[in-house]
Amino acid sequence: MKKSLIAMAVFAACASGTAAADTLLSGLGGDRGFGTRIMEPNDDESSERLALPFQINFFGNAYNNYWVNNNGNISFSGPLEDFTPALFPISQAAMIAPYWADVDTRNQVDNLPNPFMNNVYLANPDSKTVVVTWDTVGYYNQHNDKQNTFQLVLRDQSATSGRAGDFDMEFRYGQLQWTTGDASDGSNGVGGQPAVAGWNAGAVTNSYSLIGSGTQNVVGLVNDSNVGTDGVWRFQVRSEELPGSAPYNPILPGNIDDGTAGWVFENIPVGTGTPVWIDPIVATGYDYAISNGPLVNGVTLLPGVGDGRYDIWLWQGGEWQLFAGDVAGGEHIEFGQSVDKFRVTGIETSAEVNPLSPVAFSTGLWFDSIGNATVTQTALTVEVSPVPEPATYGMLGAGLAVLAMARRRRRG
Repeated sequence: MKKSLIAMAVFAACASGTAAADTLLSGLGGDRGFGTRIMEPNDDESSERLALPFQINFFGNAYNNYWVNNNGNISFSGPLEDFTPALFPISQAAMIAPYWADVDTRNQVDNLPNPFMNNVYLANPDSKTVVVTWDTVGYYNQHNDKQNTFQLVLRDQSATSGRAGDFDMEFRYGQLQWTTGDASDGSNGVGGQPAVAGWNAGAVTNSYSLIGSGTQNVVGLVNDSNVGTDGVWRFQVRSEELPGSAPYNPILPGNIDDGTAGWVFENIPVGTGTPVWIDPIVATGYDYAISNGPLVNGVTLLPGVGDGRYDIWLWQGGEWQLFAGDVAGGEHIEFGQSVDKFRVTGIETSAEVNPLSPVAFSTGLWFDSIGNATVTQTALTVEVSPVPEPATYGMLGAGLAVLAMARRRRRG
């Protein structure tokens, strides 16, 4: 239950976001096609302990049971009533949160064309899939003038990977119109401490907040994607592959930038010996700058974009100096020094990579020490005639499909 309600000035309402109608999984039975209603209308409550149809290895912790929490997440060590979100990592509990915010489903009357809306549903369509749906839910205190609809999908991938506990998690967004409940310093569903999407497994290296989390821009998840379908986000949980360890599972920007300063990847955990892959939009080249944390001493770039060859520049003596020309994508290029700024050029306009197109260009950054770094990646563009988006790009290694290069809208 809420302990306090903080009065505040009225904020402008968030622009509503609505994804394609096929974003949500449906046809799962029940009143709304989302399965069984898992709890009565409530504020801050949770389901009973539920059995997973398959065991998951959640970054080193094996779980067979879980709780569905009204406030937009599932947890594994017990029910979770926390209604004010925080950017991950946090110490409270292991959780997966498609949209952690102050959900209130008690108002079953106002603004609902269907009496079974504003509820939380659960479906297990087969032995390898769990689907939790927060359907047209309102926000505290009993408001539903703005409504959010989103899903969490867990898929067992142990048969595919050959490792017990491997799974995928999908966040699916049908509609996002509010970010904040009244007791989280919100007013009219916005302001205060906005929703957070992502997961928390108890450590910096295996916890992650999606783009826009903790800001009003979190509603942009409904019109964005890392797999090519607006409103759908898919992440692989593999025992040896944390986000950022491969180009098909990269670290995404921590906020939605307006395009004037590039993409900001804040406080990402880095180490030595392996690259950390980050992923913004593409253009003819990029500037990279490290504002804090370990410095960069090498880079790996993608093959198959244009002719797959690039020029690398280092910032030295107050100007750009060519370090290596015509280097091949897929190779680890060592700088022989640690730098806080470098540039990559050489993406041909003939490759038809539209600077305004939301097609990803993953970059593997090699760091000189262990720590947390903040990286800014700024696109270099040229004036060209409008061109279509390229259909495919190359592979980093045999068998590695670069899924991260699927369509994403331009952020901003």
